[in-house]
Amino acid sequence: MLLSYLILIGLALVYIYPFIISISASFKTDAEATQDALGLIPQTITFAAYERLFGDVPFPLWAGNTMLIATVVTVGRVFFDSLAGYALSRLKFRGRTAVFVAYIAILSVPGVVLLIPRFLILQQLGLYDTYGGMIIPLLSTAAGVFIMKQFFDSIPVSIEEAARIDGAGTFRTFWTIVLPMARPALVTLFILSFQGSWNELGHFIVSRQSPELNTLTTGVASLVSGQLGSGNQFPLQLAAAVLMTIPVAVLFFIFQKRIMNTTEGGEKG
Repeated sequence: MLLSYLILIGLALVYIYPFIISISASFKTDAEATQDALGLIPQTITFAAYERLFGDVPFPLWAGNTMLIATVVTVGRVFFDSLAGYALSRLKFRGRTAVFVAYIAILSVPGVVLLIPRFLILQQLGLYDTYGGMIIPLLSTAAGVFIMKQFFDSIPVSIEEAARIDGAGTFRTFWTIVLPMARPALVTLFILSFQGSWNELGHFIVSRQSPELNTLTTGVASLVSGQLGSGNQFPLQLAAAVLMTIPVAVLFFIFQKRIMNTTEGGEKG
């Protein structure tokens, strides 16, 4: 057991060490970050990078855009993916199996392959370089539908029969009976959706070009590419990355127990 814990601690350090370096380097000067990039203790602690983020760099604008998009996308995914998952799990219609197989096939397609077709579609629909073009394509995912469908399959159909006897329709049965039982799966989908939309980069690159629509990922990418200044700007880049990580990390730690138990609702049912 001691050996197992040592191995786990070692693996944890491997993953945590880069983040610790990021925090440390964000408080260094540009010169020190260049000369001693892996040093954990800054020789001179400075908040210049964070001051630049809220002064010279439009970081609040990036954060606002990201929060708006991530919130709308998360709510949309939870609603639409749960609806689609329930339809594939409960409703009997021709071609249901084919639709589910298509969802599984989409999961095997690398996301980068779909970027150019997505860009062309957004241009044809007049949604390019708009909030709508950044949000609408992300409102549903095959992975989310798959998660919800599998969870709904674990809930006994007999639970819904009483509601139907009382005259409840399909949507009312879904909304008042089945959906509350799917809370563990909903929390998992909520976290994954928020994290995915918060950290999304590829889609935001092909769906916008205006600086006013920059998100945290595209904004930090512009810092890395040197578009906002000369030099490596390591402290500035890492300070932005650290601040960008905080909301997702806090959300994950709050709901981590629910994420790890996605079958609780089905078992109780």
